[in-house]
Amino acid sequence: MQAGTTTTIGPAAGPLLRATTGQPAPAEPAPAGAERRDRAAESLPQDLEGPCRRADSPAISLVEFPLADPASAAPLSRGADGILRYGNLSPALTELLDLQVHAFADREAVVEVGGGRLTYRELWHSASRVAGGLQEHGIGYGDRVAVHMPPGVRWVQAFLGALLSGAVPVLVHHGLPDGPAEQVIADSDADFVLGSAQRGCGATRSDGPWSTDLPDGAAFIDDGAALNDLALLCYTDGAGGSELPTGVELTNENLLSAIRSMVAALDLPTDGMRNLVLQPLAHAGGCVDQLLPTFAVGGTVVLAQGGAGVARAIAGEGVDTVAANTRILAGLLPELAVGRAGGLPTDRVVRISRSDQRLPAAGGAADPDFLAELCQVFPSARQWSVWGATETSGIGLALGPTAGLVGGVDGTVLGFPFGGTELALCGPRAAAGHGELLCRGPNVSRRYWKDPQRTADRFTGTWFHTGDQVSIGRDGLVRRSA
Repeated sequence: MQAGTTTTIGPAAGPLLRATTGQPAPAEPAPAGAERRDRAAESLPQDLEGPCRRADSPAISLVEFPLADPASAAPLSRGADGILRYGNLSPALTELLDLQVHAFADREAVVEVGGGRLTYRELWHSASRVAGGLQEHGIGYGDRVAVHMPPGVRWVQAFLGALLSGAVPVLVHHGLPDGPAEQVIADSDADFVLGSAQRGCGATRSDGPWSTDLPDGAAFIDDGAALNDLALLCYTDGAGGSELPTGVELTNENLLSAIRSMVAALDLPTDGMRNLVLQPLAHAGGCVDQLLPTFAVGGTVVLAQGGAGVARAIAGEGVDTVAANTRILAGLLPELAVGRAGGLPTDRVVRISRSDQRLPAAGGAADPDFLAELCQVFPSARQWSVWGATETSGIGLALGPTAGLVGGVDGTVLGFPFGGTELALCGPRAAAGHGELLCRGPNVSRRYWKDPQRTADRFTGTWFHTGDQVSIGRDGLVRRSA
């Protein structure tokens, strides 16, 4: 991968300059943006001030690393804004799911080990009744509905019910302490909360009753969404746990692009895969990159808690795919190794997808000992590693059977860009392949929720600043900088 266009970001008083030969050229006027229908239009960034541009620092380069072979981007094409986009997406996530429901009506859609199980027809019907119940509470297009409960069949019903009502689901991790969880709900301006049976479900802006049951009404589906509409509010974890989570806006196009990219990158089959999803459903890596792509191919999402639940899922639910982040897998491997020695049929698992939304520490995602143990426990499984951020819908870089295996993998390797994700580097050594990693693509968020300052700090034009220091090789492989 050769370094391409160089953008010089000068001191704050200077213009944004773009050149392909290293010589600055006059800035091009930004195209007029389409009118937005969502409620957060006022948070659009107003300038290109960002992490690479400081009033007291000299000019710094932002160097783009375009795809070496444009033909490899098919079926994507470059839009007027320079971003690669899929040209044949469904208008909205709900429409894609509706098509799959009719195609796979009698297949199991979701199974909770030790809990319930629903076919696609049953799940869609129950979710549409949740949507109808929300409508009776006055919830509709553009309203925010917080989903705050442990993962399970009920979570999936609540999430889809919020989508079908026309509202924007707000994912609140059930493991957050009460204080931060309430702050996330308040920050999102949630109009309604779909909570656990202990917390209850109810409107946040009235003195109306709260119920232990999900809302229930006449089946309802709002089908008026469009690609540019806000479809999901997904909150970051906060900077190292020291800051409160930040809301990331994901549009229908972001979600549908991420789904399409994951289906292709992981080569997901349509013959009834059964995916044991261990990643948190309230994170992009669990919801956007595993649950939704599994539904997109008519597969079954299996949900389990703890080592015993995972063993039951592998032994009794025909699981052929396991999706987890590295921390979760590393914690489960000792118990699963004991189970395998006792007859647990882990060789039935033929696909493992590891996802991390932070740069791996040394001895982490690609640690040789970890990978060796993973291969011993799951000897038949092909493995993929996916890296991304909440702002990139959880995807961006991948390493695996369909993403380009490399020799000498170590703890610094992140992967190759995929799914229309393009890369740039920012910093004084960017042209030499070292600097802060920037991403753009159809999966990348356009802004933060109600935070124009943070948006301005983290977005330069169409580029998202990850804040991670990396190197990019001539072959396009991205590695964490030492």
